[in-house]
Amino acid sequence: MLLSATPPAGPRPAQEQRLLDEAVRNAALTPPVFHPQASITWLGPAAANPALAYRLTGDPAHLAESRRWLEAAVRLPHWGSAHMPDHDLDAGWLLHGIALAHHWLGDALPEEVRALVRYKLLLQGRRLYEFAVASEGRWWSSSYWQNHNWICYAGLATAGYVLGREEWTERAKDNLGRVLDALPEDGSHAEGVVYWRYGVPWLAMHLDMLQEAEGIDWRERGGFMANTFRYRLHQSAPGFARTVDHGDCHDRHSGHSAALYYRLASQYGIGEAQWLGDRASGELLAQEAALSGVRPGILPEAYLEHLWYDPAVPAVAPSATQAYFPDLGLLASRTGWDEDATLVSFKASPGGGHKAWETSAKHRAELGWETLNTGHHHPDSGSFVLISQGAHLAVDEGYSNRKRAAHHNLLLVDGQGYADEDRYHVYRDIPYERQARQRDVLADGGWAHATAEIAAMYDPALGVRRLDRTLVFTPSGRLVLLDIAEADAAREWSFLLQTDAPTERSADDLHLIRSGAAAAVVRRFAPARARTESTAVEVEANPTSSTPELRITRTLHTLRTTTPPASTAVFLTVIEPGDVTVADAVACEEGYGIAFGTETVLLSPGLRRIRTAEVTADAAAVLTDGDTLSVVAARRVEVRGHLVLDVREPYTGKVG
Repeated sequence: MLLSATPPAGPRPAQEQRLLDEAVRNAALTPPVFHPQASITWLGPAAANPALAYRLTGDPAHLAESRRWLEAAVRLPHWGSAHMPDHDLDAGWLLHGIALAHHWLGDALPEEVRALVRYKLLLQGRRLYEFAVASEGRWWSSSYWQNHNWICYAGLATAGYVLGREEWTERAKDNLGRVLDALPEDGSHAEGVVYWRYGVPWLAMHLDMLQEAEGIDWRERGGFMANTFRYRLHQSAPGFARTVDHGDCHDRHSGHSAALYYRLASQYGIGEAQWLGDRASGELLAQEAALSGVRPGILPEAYLEHLWYDPAVPAVAPSATQAYFPDLGLLASRTGWDEDATLVSFKASPGGGHKAWETSAKHRAELGWETLNTGHHHPDSGSFVLISQGAHLAVDEGYSNRKRAAHHNLLLVDGQGYADEDRYHVYRDIPYERQARQRDVLADGGWAHATAEIAAMYDPALGVRRLDRTLVFTPSGRLVLLDIAEADAAREWSFLLQTDAPTERSADDLHLIRSGAAAAVVRRFAPARARTESTAVEVEANPTSSTPELRITRTLHTLRTTTPPASTAVFLTVIEPGDVTVADAVACEEGYGIAFGTETVLLSPGLRRIRTAEVTADAAAVLTDGDTLSVVAARRVEVRGHLVLDVREPYTGKVG
């Protein structure tokens, strides 16, 4: 555990070597004399890693190295410079790292250094505590779903336990309980993978210290921590080196925290977390450290890896290829875990997810507090990410300060995206009723199906009565998209597909996506008449207010298909990995159909009436792969004259 620097019993040679390597990594650096403009969060682990190495080895060089960074942190008059000095992330990170180093080194430090560090921790802790009290109901003090809240309170708790400041630890504990009760039980995270790896470790740290210092075990409280590894696992790109980049993501490599994987493995007996922790701290470590835009990043977490690794947990390679997270309306399905496999991730929910949206509305009504800070959640309900053959093919925008639906794989109405978008906090101060949701979800037998209802997200003046997107992912990794739109008046409806490079056009209804050696064919089956154009846009963001000069950019290439003005529209689109299409339309008296050899997709998400030469069904979907039959929201299904399903309540799953 953290406070006593006591890891689980058993050998940990790889984690010990990681710690010793990290303890000396900053030895050639000169500690800052004055506060730099950039963030100083890294100073905390710069002191903590050699402090733990000293406890482990007794090597005075590690003691001297930790002392260098302790003294550097102490002589800075403020923790944080460009944004909210003493009151935000820099302060939280340093309170944690400096307090642990001070505690671990104990009497090995000269008394005058110990006294100076203690005084600085008292000063900075008081500043952060008083800010948290004064700003309750606003910003991070009560932003229960936000990484700033988790980091600042965990830092305050660390210093409080080390210094014996009960008022700090009690306030932090009260906040932690509220957070755990507010987070979704399914473990999903609206801020996306990058902020999951940046923020969730601090919940784990706080829980660790709470259990050790007070004997309170909240590991199961609310269910989030027990289930959140599953969310992270299914947002891994095939091959694990990259991520699905829903939400604000600095890049596609900033996803791993081996330390957090090890902690979740140890606390909940998750063999897959142990397995991924071994990969993240082993073969993937150098790549993650070099390519990740998140700082301080994975290397400084060595002290946590050492203390949280439990050799008693057997590593188990992932096997399940499909998952659905209802709170975030997130459906993920893949053909496998190897790098060449194909993955789709499809989402739709209210801002922050269903539980955050509901709970924050209650806080607003009952307390007058604004607790939902969704600056990292994009206007992306109904959007999807497609990865195949080792490349991102249908992509997200990454990090953005001015978030727009037009930067996602979505639909525009008269050229307009979501209401009240084109800003950082796109879900702030919008009506409670403006919610998207998923329905008719299937994730079984290699098939994935869901329908996103997103009409409520558009400006009411557009009169959009219905905008439903149904996505189907087949066992072989092919994608079918059916978009059905209705409005009070004639509108132009635009289907958007985002890629890293311009698509190659071979016909009005056929385009090719290329990304390196990877490719996919995009084929439009409906509408029959539409204009198609390709454009490029540069998306820019500053990912951290503590470093105002930092800018990251990404160029999106948009394939845009627009209908003539009409009050209704239907888009039926197929995306097939590779550079050859085998898709054919299935003649339907009612519904819509696509066949890929032995795989057939029949859809009727609204009327739920499918009529073909071979299938008669009252169902939202009938999906066949050879002799295997799956259905969605079905009551009655006949295949080639044989009744295979007849039930009173709608059924979703395999038949036969």
